Amino acid sequence: MNVSTKDMTLTVGEAAERVGLTTYTLRWYEQEGLVAPVGRDAVGRRRYTAGDVNWLLLLTRLRRTGMPVRDMRHYVELARQGDRTLGARRALLEAHRVRVLSRMAELEEDLSVLNHKIDAYRRAEEEN
Repeated sequence: MNVSTKDMTLTVGEAAERVGLTTYTLRWYEQEGLVAPVGRDAVGRRRYTAGDVNWLLLLTRLRRTGMPVRDMRHYVELARQGDRTLGARRALLEAHRVRVLSRMAELEEDLSVLNHKIDAYRRAEEEN
């Protein structure tokens, strides 16, 4: 697929910056099949569309929230099959949400312990 120059597109570096990845990681996402083949300009350089960037933003959020790459691949496979997989995609995301909420609860507990220790040190410093 060639992207015409009149379309608003980004280079691999610009797209990587926009989604918060390195160019290496962005290319890895493509090699792993997480991103559909990206359009190329007349000399063969990758050109990312707004749709490509939005897809990458979703993938980076899934990864940042701890979704395993194998689950991301499964989600991508389902998405490529179209609307008949809406329920399966929703179920996959709901299961991931449960894991994210559980991890958030763990982090809240950990933060509480840190805050307790910080307060204890602050009080000890004030007493000295």
